[in-house]
Amino acid sequence: MISDFKEIENSALKLDEKHRAELAKRLINSLDEQVDEETEQAWIDEIKRRKEEIKSGAVKPVSGEEVHKAARKLLNK
Repeated sequence: MISDFKEIENSALKLDEKHRAELAKRLINSLDEQVDEETEQAWIDEIKRRKEEIKSGAVKPVSGEEVHKAARKLLNK
């Protein structure tokens, strides 16, 4: 099994960047096939809560551009 892994690894590392990225994407997606129902429901509940906060005006949405600008500012300190 380990020798098979090494062969696959060596072959994969010889692929060009595009194909390595595609392989990595497929491997990661294969790990996400099983859905934890409890976690999935927690995310759904969180999305609903945040949506209601925005609709009620309790929270003001911030654009991605603003978030990135603030993050860059913090990181450059």
